[in-house]
Formats: sequence, structure tokens, C-alpha cells
Amino acid sequence: MPGSVTAGREAYGRRAWRDAYDHLAAAGREDRLGSDDLERLATAAYLIGAADAADRWVAAHDRCLRDGDVARAVRCAFWLAYGLLDRGEVGRAGGWLAKAADLLEEHRVDDAERGYLIVPLAIEIADHHPATALERFDTARRVGERFADVGLITLGLLGQGQTLISLGRWVDAVRSLDEAMVAVARDDVPPIVAGIVLCGAIDACRRLFDLRRTVEWTAALTRWCDAQPDLVPFRGQCLVHRAEIMRLHGDWPDAMQEADRACRLLSGRAAYGDALYETGELHRLRGEWVQAEAAYRAASRAGRDPQPGLALLRLAQRDVDTAFAAIRRLRDPAARARMLGPFVEIALPAGDLDGARDASEEFGTLAEVMGTAYLDAAAGHAAGSVHLAEGDPRAALPPLRRAWMAWRARGALPAARTRELIGLACTALGDQEAGEMELDAARLGFQLLGAAADTTRVEDMLASARDRVHGQKHDHGYGL
Repeated sequence: MPGSVTAGREAYGRRAWRDAYDHLAAAGREDRLGSDDLERLATAAYLIGAADAADRWVAAHDRCLRDGDVARAVRCAFWLAYGLLDRGEVGRAGGWLAKAADLLEEHRVDDAERGYLIVPLAIEIADHHPATALERFDTARRVGERFADVGLITLGLLGQGQTLISLGRWVDAVRSLDEAMVAVARDDVPPIVAGIVLCGAIDACRRLFDLRRTVEWTAALTRWCDAQPDLVPFRGQCLVHRAEIMRLHGDWPDAMQEADRACRLLSGRAAYGDALYETGELHRLRGEWVQAEAAYRAASRAGRDPQPGLALLRLAQRDVDTAFAAIRRLRDPAARARMLGPFVEIALPAGDLDGARDASEEFGTLAEVMGTAYLDAAAGHAAGSVHLAEGDPRAALPPLRRAWMAWRARGALPAARTRELIGLACTALGDQEAGEMELDAARLGFQLLGAAADTTRVEDMLASARDRVHGQKHDHGYGL
């Protein structure tokens, strides 16, 4: 069926993955596909989320072995294992990676495939042994350079960037991530590599609180996905990132729609937990606590740590002890950056002023080292909270005002929460009018977002403040 083969190749070239799959699969039924076309078919099958994607990679692997192309057979085994890992089939993936390694040794193959097999070994130990993982990613990158394999170089750079974050080397991490993104922007890498790098780099920038790069690269991922309407695996991750940005900017209804779509697309995949966590965050912020807890628990079952969202939910439910126990446990530097703001928020009502102060100071140091505007604003908010709790509203105002200036353009919810603290500080300094104006602005911000619990809290503050003013007027004979 030469017509189907030609049509499949043409569709593959324009990234019409469904058409490529249909035409090449039709030709495959007549056993008319060589190793090149079997690889194209396997790639297209993975990119449309076809149930037989693994079988297609097995067929391509077997054909390469029959043709005597061991290196290419190993490459097919690598992508087969990657797809299996994405589906949570760890044992089967490990078996294929071991088989690929045996083939390399048995046939004494010295090619880029050796570097590809290093990548999953580095990923496996990255959480517990980041320094060793960094060495392995660097080795993979250098193998890629030796064999001029841009895809392998780019995967190595991504792995380096992600691991450098865990090691606290944030400037070096960003440099590696930027370099990886250059290859993607130039369209120099295979489509699966491009998707891995786009999603991995965005996730790394979220860990770094680098909102500018997160927004920029999420837009790039959106364009990349939109140009390939049949794409399935990376589209769900793109929706998760879009939902998070929309949540931060206060567009909660659209964020929930994107998060729900992501859950449907990612069910059964590694990133499913991230989509569930994002739905939990949105429910929590809207005061929908039952739905939030269900989403966090589902995220945990899917392998996603439900913190700090679950701890903040417990705080909203006034279960301070449980919230405080949960927020204290993380030690990874990047995770600490993500947890320190919620830690301060929870530690203060828990009565641990010393702990909150220490966390705020650590947060400020991290923000200075990491150098991102988002993190600097979050650290300023935390510092202002601690100063208020210490009874020093005058010291609280400068970091809170700096934080609010940064939040105005970046985050509707944190901006409203910072204005609430500014209002409390002004009131504590005796400026009742300014305090009421700031609290009213915060109330309006919460109300526009649909943050029911926050709105009610600030409305109660305003009512109490007005009652006090009214009482003072009567005490002095005003208004009579």
C-alpha cells in the first residue's frame, strides 16, 4: 500500500499525528513498513495517546534488530520504556531498559544510545542523590555532544537544570534550562523530546518561583500544542500550567475548566496528580472545602504530595495543629521555598512566633539568592506578617507595601491578602481611615475572586472597626 505509506510520511512531516497513525497503521497491516516508518508509527501512536503505542515501539525495536541496527533498536526500547513509565508501568519499563543495556554490551555498541540509557538512571536517583544524578545528566549531555545528538544534549541539559535546583544552585539551573529551551525554540529536537523539555522546564521554573519564565514558556507550550491538534500526552500538562497561571491572576472559573480538562486528559498518566492538586487549590480558595479535600486526597493517591494545599485547608478549617504538623517536614531547598510562606501563615496562629520569624528570615535569604520578583514579594508578605504578630506595625508596612506593588501585576489573591495586612498595620498605628480603606479594597478583591471565606473574614473586620468608631463617637458626644 505505497499510497498509505506516502500519505503517512507526509502527515508525519506536518505533525498531523492522527492522520500519520491511520495511514501508517493501514500500511502496516500489509507489512509494508520499514524501520523508519515503524518508528514514525510508534511516535504518532504515543503522541495521540493510542492504546497500542507500546506495541508499536516493540514492533519497531524488533524490526531494527532483524535489520542488524542494534543502536536503533536500543533507541526504540528507550522510548518504549519512557511511554511505559508515563503510564506508571515501572516494572515493565525497567525490563526494557535492562534489555537495551544488555544489547549495548553484547554488541559493543558505542553510540548516542548509551547516553539515552543514562537519563532514566539519573532520574531514578535524583530525589535522594542529586549530586550523583547531576554527574549522570552531565555524562549524558557529553555523550550527546560527542555524537551530535541534539535530542540527547537537550534532555541532559533539562536534567541538569532540574537537579541543580535541588542542589540550591539556582543561577546555574536557569542557565541550563534556558539552553535546553533554545533547542526547542529552534525546532531542533524530535517531538517527544520537545514536549518533555517544555513541560519539564516549566515545572522547574515553578519550583524557582520564576513567574516570568513560567508564563513565557507556558505560552510557548500552548502554541506548540495548538499547532498539533491531535496531541494528547503534553496537552494535559499544558492545561495544568495554564490553570495555575489563571488561578494566580484571579481567573478562577476558567482555571477550573482547564484543570478539569487536564484531569480528563491525564487520567492514568504520571502528571494526573498535578491536575488533581490544582483542582484542590481552586476549590480551597473558593471555600469549597469538601471538594478541596477530595481533590487533595485523590492527588495523593496519584503520587502527588498534597502539601502545602492540604495544610492550608486545615488552617482554613481551624485545625491549626494538624496544619502545623504537616508544614514543618520538608527539607529540600526548592520545596522549602514553596513551603516557607504557608509555614509562616500557619505558624503564627499556632503560636510559634519564633518559628515564624526564623522561617521569614530564611524566606528573605532564599528570595535574595534566587532573585525572582514573585518570591521576593512572597517573602515580603511573610516578613510583614511576622512584624505584625510581634506588635511592630511600623516595621511591617515597608515590606508589605513592596509586596503589594509586586503583586498588583502578578497575583490577584496575594495582592488582596497583602492589602488586608496593610489595613491591619495602618489600624494598629492609629490611622483608622487608611486602615478601613485598605481593608475595603482587600474585601473587594476577595469578592471579585469569589474567595468566600476571605471575603467574610474581612467583612467581619470592617464591621468591628465601624462599631468601634461608632462607639467612640458616642463616647465623645459626636453625632448628637
